[in-house]
Amino acid sequence: MRRWLLFVLPVLAWSLCAAALLTAPSAVPADVPLPVEETPAPSSTPSGGLIALTFDDGPRRSTTTALLDGLAARGVQATFFLIGKQVAEYNQDLLQRMDAEGHQIGIHTYDHVMLSGLNAADFSAQVDKTRSLFQSILGHNGFLLRPPYGSTDPAVRSMAGCPIILWSIDPEDWDDQNADRVVEHVVSRAKDGDIILLHDIFPTSVEAALRIVDQLHARGLYFVTVEELFAARHITLEPGKVYRCAYP
Repeated sequence: MRRWLLFVLPVLAWSLCAAALLTAPSAVPADVPLPVEETPAPSSTPSGGLIALTFDDGPRRSTTTALLDGLAARGVQATFFLIGKQVAEYNQDLLQRMDAEGHQIGIHTYDHVMLSGLNAADFSAQVDKTRSLFQSILGHNGFLLRPPYGSTDPAVRSMAGCPIILWSIDPEDWDDQNADRVVEHVVSRAKDGDIILLHDIFPTSVEAALRIVDQLHARGLYFVTVEELFAARHITLEPGKVYRCAYP
């Protein structure tokens, strides 16, 4: 009996180790901080795919700072569609931080007004003014546009001067500001190529965003900016064209 155990136990131990290696998840661990400046773009699509996390209506000093801290701890870059007035009056340093940490910057008008129906002068006061502000602070251009309420028309598309980015998942986090509901809504629907819409001006949305990142990381999804998402799909973003997702 003892000789039989001496033979069987090593074989059993070797089998268990091999099984563990074969079933180890390939996802980026959500609880392992990655240095933001050293996080490379994926050379190939991870097992769970690519997804873009986007935020509207900021920046707001308290909530956006907490969000940036949480994203940095997870090595995640997002895309922020910002209100020009919010940047000009209070938060130029937050804009600079976003840019330095690898997040993508987008325009969400100067005063959060609906762009559909505006004449050329009013459109310029909302979009071109914001573009010029961001360029003066950051020293570069190339900003995307997200119209408030997702409202577009032929005039908006012709005057945009850049790609227009909407979304494929909207949990309406602004409505009840319920983090549990927002997390469930997004995580149950998220898939390769989605663009998620959240708002970084609510504490509950910041909490939900970081929980979403952790849970989708565990599923193997890799977070990228909007620009990186479309580049990975070999889709060239064109001025005036509307994009909602980048499904494979």
